[in-house]
Amino acid sequence: MTWLILLVPAAILLALPAILEAMRRPIDDRARDYAPGRFADLGQGRTHYQWHGGKSTHTIVLVHGLSSPSWVFSGLIRGLVQAGYRVLSYDLYGRGYSDRAAGRQTLAFHTAQLGALLDDLGVDEPVTLMGYSMGGAIAAQFAADQSDRVERLILLAPAGMEYRPGRLLKFAARTGPLGTWLWGLFGGAMLRRGAQRDAQSPSVIADLPHRIAQELRHRGYLAAILSSERHTLSTPMEPVHREIAAMYIPTLAIWGEKDPVVPITAMGELTRWNRQAHHEVVPGAGHALAYTNPQEVNAAVRTFLRDMPD
Repeated sequence: MTWLILLVPAAILLALPAILEAMRRPIDDRARDYAPGRFADLGQGRTHYQWHGGKSTHTIVLVHGLSSPSWVFSGLIRGLVQAGYRVLSYDLYGRGYSDRAAGRQTLAFHTAQLGALLDDLGVDEPVTLMGYSMGGAIAAQFAADQSDRVERLILLAPAGMEYRPGRLLKFAARTGPLGTWLWGLFGGAMLRRGAQRDAQSPSVIADLPHRIAQELRHRGYLAAILSSERHTLSTPMEPVHREIAAMYIPTLAIWGEKDPVVPITAMGELTRWNRQAHHEVVPGAGHALAYTNPQEVNAAVRTFLRDMPD
């Protein structure tokens, strides 16, 4: 009888991540009632996207990172539009208002979504890709795979070189079912703490903790992060960047001087792989430089775009 008494709470504890996930809200039409922008029905699912700015012969496509959806670029978009670009932002599957699409979130999974979205929107001319953090790896892979569709490449604190995730996420990604269970139980708390920490710095996204809390209320978000950590952020990127260099795709990399996630030493790795890449370092900036240092980032981007021939 004693073993039965112990078995019941153990079973509940084992099932707790699944119970918590079932209690979260699905991303459905009701959840999308107040979503800005529009939706594209792609092969893997619905993708939420927004156009910013009027018609232009030049387009910048923004690819966000692991945990923050397309709103992470809100401090940069106005400056890009003022530079004469039409800007396209979208949510990766599993984040924001996009579907929680099935399948491992590999680089191929993410680049397929980007390519399908451009096809659906009829974007035929080459674009400038700006990838932030994990989005930098996605943008680089897309540029290497479909160089005819990419005019320029901008990498903002890009993953794919030296990379230092949080201890829980790193452990969860490497430990199979145990890691999945731990991430389902404690991943939300880790993301909340990270948002609270980032919110202590001056930022154009003053309600960052609230936004991350909103993400955590929706089903599939935590699973998407862990899947991308396991299958995208573990991918060696040296061959990709050497291919980009061989194809002479103009590339700008912007780094945070005090970034603990993608440290400044990663710049040396990218330099070895692509000696043609331009580099800018934002003094004092951490990994959140997209929304803590948007003026410096936009200044570097404008200089790069202005100096590149049409």
